[in-house]
Amino acid sequence: MVAVHTMKHPRLLLQILLLILLAVSVLSWKKEEFRNCNQAPFCKRARSRKAGTCNLRASHVSISDGDLVAKLIPKEASSESEDPMKPLVLSISAYQDGIMRLKIDEDQTLHPPKKRFEVPDVIVDEFPSKRLWLQRLKEERIDEDSAVSSVIYLSDGYEGVLRHDPFEVFVREKENGKRVLSINSNGLFDFEQLRKKQEGEDWEERFRSHTDTRPYGPQSISFDVSFYGADHVYGIPERASSLALKPTRGPGVDEFSEPYRLFNLDVFEFLSDSPFGLYGSIPFMVSHGKARGSSGFFWLNAAEMQIDVLSSGWNSDDSSNQSLPLEEERIDTLWMSEAGIVDTFFFIGPGPKDVVRQYTSVTGTSSMPQLFAIAYHQCRWNYRDEDDVFNVDSKFDEHDIPYDVLWLDIEHTDGKKYFTWDRVLFPNPEEMQGKLASKGRHMVTIVDPHIKRDDSYYIHKEASQKGHYVKDATGKDYDGWCWPGSSSYIDVLNPEVRSWWADKYSLKNYVGSTPSLYIWNDMNEPSVFNGPEVSMPRDVLHLGGVEHRELHNAYGLYFHMATADGLFKRGDGKDRPFVLSRAHFAGSQRFGAVWTGDNTADWDQLKVSVPMILSHGITGMAFTGADVGGFFGNPEPELLLRWYQLGAYYPFFRGHAHHDTKRREPWLFGERNTELIREAIHIRYMYLPYFYTLFREANTSGIPVARPLWMEFPSDEKTFANDDALMIGSNLLVQGIFTERAKHVSVYLPGDQSWYDLRSGSAYSGGLTHKFEAMEDSIPAFQRAGSIIPRKDRFRRSSTQMENDPYTLVIALNSSHGAEGELYIDDGRSFDFLGGAYIHRRFIFSRGTLTSLNLAPSSATKKFSSDCTVERIIFVGLSSAGLKSALVVPGDKKLQIESGPLLLRAGAPSSALTIRKPNVRVADDWSIKIL
Repeated sequence: MVAVHTMKHPRLLLQILLLILLAVSVLSWKKEEFRNCNQAPFCKRARSRKAGTCNLRASHVSISDGDLVAKLIPKEASSESEDPMKPLVLSISAYQDGIMRLKIDEDQTLHPPKKRFEVPDVIVDEFPSKRLWLQRLKEERIDEDSAVSSVIYLSDGYEGVLRHDPFEVFVREKENGKRVLSINSNGLFDFEQLRKKQEGEDWEERFRSHTDTRPYGPQSISFDVSFYGADHVYGIPERASSLALKPTRGPGVDEFSEPYRLFNLDVFEFLSDSPFGLYGSIPFMVSHGKARGSSGFFWLNAAEMQIDVLSSGWNSDDSSNQSLPLEEERIDTLWMSEAGIVDTFFFIGPGPKDVVRQYTSVTGTSSMPQLFAIAYHQCRWNYRDEDDVFNVDSKFDEHDIPYDVLWLDIEHTDGKKYFTWDRVLFPNPEEMQGKLASKGRHMVTIVDPHIKRDDSYYIHKEASQKGHYVKDATGKDYDGWCWPGSSSYIDVLNPEVRSWWADKYSLKNYVGSTPSLYIWNDMNEPSVFNGPEVSMPRDVLHLGGVEHRELHNAYGLYFHMATADGLFKRGDGKDRPFVLSRAHFAGSQRFGAVWTGDNTADWDQLKVSVPMILSHGITGMAFTGADVGGFFGNPEPELLLRWYQLGAYYPFFRGHAHHDTKRREPWLFGERNTELIREAIHIRYMYLPYFYTLFREANTSGIPVARPLWMEFPSDEKTFANDDALMIGSNLLVQGIFTERAKHVSVYLPGDQSWYDLRSGSAYSGGLTHKFEAMEDSIPAFQRAGSIIPRKDRFRRSSTQMENDPYTLVIALNSSHGAEGELYIDDGRSFDFLGGAYIHRRFIFSRGTLTSLNLAPSSATKKFSSDCTVERIIFVGLSSAGLKSALVVPGDKKLQIESGPLLLRAGAPSSALTIRKPNVRVADDWSIKIL
C-alpha cells in the first residue's frame, strides 16, 4: 500500500525524504553549518581595521529642537574615489536619569538609494517624554586638540561630550572629568554608505549552497566602545559561556578566536562554552569594576552583530592609536553590524541596579506573570494523547508532587497545522483542559511562525489571500521547509499582520482552546531547515521592502508580541498572558518568558545554565530558565536530581525532554529519587510568595529575579567572576553542584554579615569561602542575615490551591539583631494590580519587635483584600536565653516561643525559634514584641 501510494506521488515522496534529511541534519550542532567571522565579509573587514583609521570629524555643531546635532565629514576627501563619502548626520539626546542617546545615519536630503531600517516597537512609548530639552552647548578644548569639543548637560553629576577632531563621543563625570563610556576612542568607527552599484561589481555573497543577492550592497557599521574603570564586562546574551565576557582578541587570545555573535539561530545541542550565536540577541553590555561601579551600552540594531572584547594591550603596537593612555583602566570592545543605523544608548549607573533600571526605562520592564506561571511546568515532546495527559497528571497527585502546567508540543496538532488538534489523539481538548483546570492547573500548546502550505488549511489560505507572508527576493511568498514541510512565514513586522495573528487566539478561532490554555512560541528565530544557517535568507522582504537582514534578530520579538496580544484580546484585557518564546530581542521581557533552548543532559550544560540565566537577567529578561534535565539525552538520576535542585530556583522552572529520550517524569527513577525530586519541587512552592514579590520588583524596576552576586555586593571583587552561584533577590544565595559524585562543594559567601543555611539554620560568616559536604538531599542555599522572607509551607497540588493558605515569615537576624523584608500579593491573574489592587507589606524586626507596615498606595482606584494570616514566625540567629513569649498588638495576645525546625520536614534539627499561630492578617498593620 505504501509503495503504490508513493509511486503515484513521486514529488510527495521526494518532499518527505528531503524533510527527513533536513530534520536529521539539524538535530546536532555542526560548526560548518554556521558562518564564522571570516565567512561574514562585514565582520572580516571590520576586524581588519587598525586603530586610528577613522577619517571623520564633526562639523556644523549646534542645538536643534533640544538635541545636539552635527555632521560627520571626512577630514580629507579622497580624489581617487569615484563615489566619495557623503556627510553623516549625528544627533545626541539627553534623558532623565542620566541616559544619553547617540544616533548616526545617512543624510536623507542627499537621497541615498533607500532609507536604512530603524527598529520599531522596542523603545517603550513613555521613554521619549523623558527627553531633556538641551538649551546650550559649552565649548572646551580637550588635551591638545586643534578643534574645540562640545559639552552638554546630562545630569547633575555627568556630561556628554562630542569631540570634534578626532571624532569621539563620551560621557564623563562632571566633578573630575573621568570618563565613563565612549565611542570611537580608538578611531575604529566605520560606516559603509548605501550607493549605486558600479559596472562589474559583484555584491552577491555565497555560503555553502546559498546565495545572498545583497541588492543594496555593503552597508555595515562598526565602532569601538570603551568602558572606563571596569574590571569585567557582561551581557550580550544569548551565549553559552561564562558570565564575565572573556577577551576574544589581543594578547593572550587565540588568533582564531571568534567574536561574540548576536544572530538568532536554531542551534541544536549547542556547545557549553562558545561565543556562537544562539536563539536570542540582546545587544546590551554592562561593565562593572570596583573603582567606578557599573555602566551600560545598548545598540538598538536588529541585524547580525559581532562583538569583540579586546584584551589589554590589543593596540599597543599601533602608533596611530588615538585613545587615552593605557594606564587609564578600561575595557575596549569592538561592535560590528551588517546593516541598520547607529542608535545607541549610554547608561551611566553608577550602581549595577541603576544600569538595569536605566536600560529597562528604554526597553520596558518585565511583564507581571500570573502566579501559576512561576510554579513548576511539566513538558515533553510529546505527550502522546489524552490518556497520556491524564496519566501524567494523576501520577503527580499519586506521588504528592505539585505542578501547575502541562505542555503539548507539535504532535498534538492535525498534521503540524497550528491552532488545530489531532482529533484521533486529542478528541476532547476542551474537556481535557477542564479536568486540569478543576485542580487549578493549566495547559500550554505550541504555535510556531511557519505555516503549512496546504490549500485546505484555513490559516494558509487566509494569509495567502491577504498577502500576509514575507516575500522572497523575486516578490513571491517565501517558501521554506520546517516541521510541516513546505511552509511560509507571516510578516510580523507588519502591525496589521500581527493584529490578524492575534485574533487567531480567540476562543472562537482557536477551536478546542479554553481560557486555561496558554502558548509556547518555538522555532521563531525563524528556523528554516533548508535555509542558510538553518534560517531565513537575508534578502527576503518584509513590509515596506525591509530586508530580512535588517530585522532578523527582532523577528522572534514581533511574533512573541503578536501572541501575547492575542491572549490579551482573548481575555478582553482582564487576564495576564503567559507566552514562552525561544527567540528574543531587546524588549521581549514585556511579553513573557524565554528559555535557553535545546540544551543537553550533561554536567557542563547544567553549569552553564547559571551564567546564561544571569546574563539574561542583567539585560532585562527576568523571566528565564533552562530545560531541567537537558532537552537532549538521558540524564543519569544524579544529574537529573541536581538539575531539579538548582532548577527550583530558576525564575522559569520547567522540565522538558526530546521525544527520542527515555521518559523522565519525576517518579521514574526509584523511590528515593522520587522523594528527593519531590522535595526540590516543594522548595519552589514553599518560596512562591518570595518569588512573586521579586517578579513584582522586576515589573516595577527592571531588577532581575536571579542576580549575579556582584549586583548585591558591588564592592566585593571575589564576586565579579563568580557564576557558579546566583542570588535570588537580595536575600537568597544558591550554589549549584556541577560535578558527578561530588563529595564536597566550596561556596563563597559575600559581605560582612552572616548567612544561614536554609536546611539547618546554621550560621556562616560572610567574606569567606566555606567547604560543605555535598548532601544528597539538597544543594547549598542560604538566607542573608538581616532579611525576612515570606513562605507558604502547606503543600497543595498547584499554586492555585495555595491561594488562601497562611504564611510563614522567616526572620534571619543580623549582628544588630535586626531584619527586614517585603511581601507583595495580588489576585495572581488580572491586571487590577495596575490600578492599585494589591497588598504590599514591609516587615521590620528591630529592638525585639516585629512590625508590619503598608507600602501600597492609599489612593488606589481598585482594591484587593485577603483574609490570609501569618501562621508561623521563625527566627534564626536569635538566642533562646530568657525568651519565653511574645505579645501581639492589637489584641494583646500572648504566645509562647518554642524551639523548632527551619524547614518542616522529617529529621530536621530544632535550629530555630518559632512563634506559632499569631494569626495576624497579612493585610493589616500589627506588631509582635518579644518578651
